[in-house]
Amino acid sequence: MALFAFASPSAATNSTTGTPVPTPPKRACDAPEAHQFDFWIGDWNVTTPDGKQAGTNRVDAVLGGCAIQEHWAGVRGMTGTSLNMYIPSKGQWHQTWIDDRGSLLLLDGDFKDGAMVLTGEGKPKAGSTTPSREKITWSRLDGGDVRQLWEQSQDGGTTWAVVFDGRYHKKG
Repeated sequence: MALFAFASPSAATNSTTGTPVPTPPKRACDAPEAHQFDFWIGDWNVTTPDGKQAGTNRVDAVLGGCAIQEHWAGVRGMTGTSLNMYIPSKGQWHQTWIDDRGSLLLLDGDFKDGAMVLTGEGKPKAGSTTPSREKITWSRLDGGDVRQLWEQSQDGGTTWAVVFDGRYHKKG
């Protein structure tokens, strides 16, 4: 009696034994949502709205494309890095930012209406015990540029003040 194994036409087989080779499980970071922030990847010169140089930023896909890492260098000497990832179980993005001044910022949010919007709590303003609300929005611009608008609220999100408004222009 012969035993036959039937595999779907798309299943790979071992060329020596003819046995089906298991298909590796699909990674969560292969989902389209995990690449919504890929427009930020690049080597950038960053300017303020009036065209003054603010710094440079290298943004790379890392960990096999499962995360995005930012490497910021400001013109006044500040450096920082962030690690960004889509978290399927939450259906949202997360960013952890740290810099050479000891700042830590944890942000979460979504890609909506063509922009990545991440929010979180910041340090309380001097003399206050209430944490600030932080909101950073990255938007694609014409020609492949990116705008990063960082806003802060001291009143729980009723009013917002601009902390940083940067235009990213690809180097080269």
